[in-house]
Amino acid sequence: MKEQGYYNKIRAEHSKNGVLFRNNTGVAYQGIKKYINSQLVITQPRIIEFGLIKGSSDLIGWTEVEITPQMVGTKVAVFTAVEVKTESGKVSKEQQNFINNVNKAGGIGKITRV
Repeated sequence: MKEQGYYNKIRAEHSKNGVLFRNNTGVAYQGIKKYINSQLVITQPRIIEFGLIKGSSDLIGWTEVEITPQMVGTKVAVFTAVEVKTESGKVSKEQQNFINNVNKAGGIGKITRV
């Protein structure tokens, strides 16, 4: 199965009690595009960073949680972050820190092996 297939499977399983979105992170350039000798050239380039932060999880969203007896039936959205790795995939220091911080703040952070 390709990477996107794993993400979709995890998102579908999670949809019973919440929502997860794909969180692509990275850097790109934008500017004025020109063709010089049939080669695309970007002039006046500007860097664009996208996604949350370096190390943020592959899938982010929320999990519905029922709370206190006084609020029975009320649901709250708890921030959820899922880092998806193959069995041999390594979790970076930044990714582990992100998961740790989500859990420390009361969210749900986890690493899922596929």
